[in-house]
Amino acid sequence: MNISLWKPSSKTTKNSNLFKFEKFISKRYNKHFKVNFEKIHNWSVKNQGNFWSSVWDFSKIKGIKSNTKVKKSKKFFKNIFLPNSKLNFSENLLSKNTKEKAITFISENGYREIRNWNELNKNVKNFSNNLKKLNIKSNDRIAAYMPNIPQTVEAFLGSVAIGAIWSSCSPDFGINGVIERFSQIRPKILIITNQYFYNGKKINILERIPEIIKKIPSIKHVIISSYPGQPILKILPKYKHIKTHNWKNIIKGNFSKFKFSKFDFEHNLTILYSSGTTGKPKCICHKNGGVLIQHLKEHQLHCDIKENDNVFYFTTCGWMMWNWLISVLASKASIVLFDGFPMYKRDDLLIKIANKENITLFGVSAKYIDTLRKTNKNFKKIHKLEKLRTICSTGSPLSSDCFKFVYKNIKKNVHLASISGGTDIVSCFVLGNLYQPVNAGEIQSKGLGMDVRVFNEKGKSVLDQKGELVCVNPFPSMPLKFWNDHKDTKFKKAYFDKYRNIWHHGDYAQITKNNGFIISGRSDTTLNPGGVRLGTAEIYSEVERLREIRESLVVGQSWDNDVRIILFVILNPKYQLDDKLLKKLKLQIRKNASPRHVPRKIIQINDIPRTKSGKIVELAVKNIIEGTTIKNKEALANPESLNQFKDIRELQY
Repeated sequence: MNISLWKPSSKTTKNSNLFKFEKFISKRYNKHFKVNFEKIHNWSVKNQGNFWSSVWDFSKIKGIKSNTKVKKSKKFFKNIFLPNSKLNFSENLLSKNTKEKAITFISENGYREIRNWNELNKNVKNFSNNLKKLNIKSNDRIAAYMPNIPQTVEAFLGSVAIGAIWSSCSPDFGINGVIERFSQIRPKILIITNQYFYNGKKINILERIPEIIKKIPSIKHVIISSYPGQPILKILPKYKHIKTHNWKNIIKGNFSKFKFSKFDFEHNLTILYSSGTTGKPKCICHKNGGVLIQHLKEHQLHCDIKENDNVFYFTTCGWMMWNWLISVLASKASIVLFDGFPMYKRDDLLIKIANKENITLFGVSAKYIDTLRKTNKNFKKIHKLEKLRTICSTGSPLSSDCFKFVYKNIKKNVHLASISGGTDIVSCFVLGNLYQPVNAGEIQSKGLGMDVRVFNEKGKSVLDQKGELVCVNPFPSMPLKFWNDHKDTKFKKAYFDKYRNIWHHGDYAQITKNNGFIISGRSDTTLNPGGVRLGTAEIYSEVERLREIRESLVVGQSWDNDVRIILFVILNPKYQLDDKLLKKLKLQIRKNASPRHVPRKIIQINDIPRTKSGKIVELAVKNIIEGTTIKNKEALANPESLNQFKDIRELQY
């Protein structure tokens, strides 16, 4: 049964950016939406040109907007929004130039540092000027191997300010993972930090440079910054045929001479990477204007971010949510960066930071919320979170239990927005809004301007049935291309192979009776016992609510001309996988999911393989237990965890 956990008050709704936008478009187009999200959404997908043009005007994008709103094409990804419009991405993010704080940085060890808008402007413009002196031009690639620190933000904005293409990996990527990604795009500059900290350990990054520059000969310059709060590097390492530069010198100069050039709406902005768990990572090229306008829409209309808000998202620079967080600056809000282990020395470290920093939007992964839930602590008693209006969750489906936990144990009056999209679009397909209630286990709504549907196997749109998440209309944040992808072959295969000229996203989902969304996992990891398609998330939500289970992983194993469900579990201390617990697990799944969801085998493990952004890699485990070679272990944060799945005797019969 559907449980409504929170409803926005009339005052909250009428103070929202969404309500202001409704009045804005109502006046412009003589419409009457009557505070109805569905009506606004329907208008936004039927009048795409007017909608995106209105987002530009409403959010006050700095640039030159053309009169043509959409240049249509029969090919889905060749549709161009606001063609011939021009803007500078960095100019829009440097939305203020005052002594107010723009960035707050906090390390796991408590070190805190602030950049005000004046300092941010100065450092970004000086960085840009010095890149020009190094002969960096528009469309040259800049690669960053950096933690989530203010220097990374400044380098990003300074690079794209002159039209260079930015690409980053976080330092938890090993040397081979970095080489595998950056070697494909041939960067001229590598920006790197000397070290970083994780769970109390200091990790040296400088020692990785020789191997990286040896394997990526396009790199001509290395810029080295010192980790915040640590002694500044005085003597730089030297390398043959490479010039090294100290960060402190790269941000010196006369920034007053800098002027922002305008670049096409379709200009290359940044290159992100697919996880690489099924082969070499794909290099996904994102667009200057498309990313900006999509993020402004999501931040302001869906997440209600306003000037002087303080926005936090727990992310590394190797995940798309870092890009999403940095764009918050365009809404004249400040951002809070955290680097390190999110539970260093205490479970509630991030919540403590949210309370102390007066965070207004607190963004974390679904896994993080589930980990808090298992502590069974009431964080409301410790942290008042008076300024907190929104909690965002992404990375994997957020279970009904986690929804309830947030309202019971973190904050009662808060907008909990589960959001879902991906690196492919560097944004969301489905997310929250302040017009509708929050229902347990459901993402509230489609993104404005996005005609998101669920298709069955015949390619027909269905309601209240599980199927494939698709988007049937083009949108500005579609990738421009994959780097080095001749004739867009890999690009078309990734998104348009399953349904002709319709974006197939690869999520297994369902639209509920309230027009909300439930995502049941990735399509390529759905289970098919007896030919019936089941989502893995349904099993996880039942298994992990038991106190005996810390984490779980479920896959389908090809067996006897069918598929059988295999459940792997990590137990909490003091418990063992005996007959009693096995029976309890099966009963829980049978009763609350279905008899078809009950696993044929339940096996204890000690670790779960994950990508660098924390997502469970079910497909890699399925491949191992079926004897298929794993193509790219470098994509994993903990590749050694795969060894425990080899030659498991129980899976041989």
